[in-house]
Amino acid sequence: MKTKVKAKKVCKAAESVAEVVLQTQLQVAHHFPCPVYLIERPDFLESVTSISEEFLANARKTQELNEIYPVLMTSNYYADPRMAKFSEFVGATAWNILNEQGFAMDDKVVAFTEMWTQEHYKHSAMDQHVHGFGSQIVGFYFLETPENCSRLVVHDPRAAKVQIDLPEQNMNMATPASKMINFEPKPGLMVFTNSWLAHSFTRHASEQPIKFVHFNLAVQMAPPSVCPAPAAEIV
Repeated sequence: MKTKVKAKKVCKAAESVAEVVLQTQLQVAHHFPCPVYLIERPDFLESVTSISEEFLANARKTQELNEIYPVLMTSNYYADPRMAKFSEFVGATAWNILNEQGFAMDDKVVAFTEMWTQEHYKHSAMDQHVHGFGSQIVGFYFLETPENCSRLVVHDPRAAKVQIDLPEQNMNMATPASKMINFEPKPGLMVFTNSWLAHSFTRHASEQPIKFVHFNLAVQMAPPSVCPAPAAEIV
């Protein structure tokens, strides 16, 4: 009998607490976000695809497809003058992202460390990784995305959460409990993230390859402005 009385008291207490919680307005402060920036720029497709195909043709002459990861990668071409407009847009966007995130960028510039095209064939994939060695912003520009192609995946960078993670209620929903988020590529889509946000690509299931530009940018101090030397005084 005593046990039943205690159980009733516990139930009543729980109901009382639940009622108080429901009547209390919960204030939530969201900090330390992991933003992913999506931009559609199909106007660059023709020119960038043309240059990419030229570099891919050169890559095919020297590279053999790996059985496990059948992918071709070009050499860097961010310095190619034909890429100037594309590179200027990517660089300006990267600088603006860091500036709007709150970083002190007034005396700094961004500079490309890498820009190359990847062509992934059926069953290819890309394992989870980050880009170090000074990179601050990484990104992608999708050129060809056949049906059933790979998806871009970004992974939860919160190591403390990973250690004590709980199961998700619904893995199809993007919530604070999510371990990873995937994005469906399409031609002309440009994606930017901070370099510390790990990314990967799912297994490519299409008979046709997926092609995209991958780029990394670092931050440097802006070069000091040089004042013209005063004209020599004639005495």
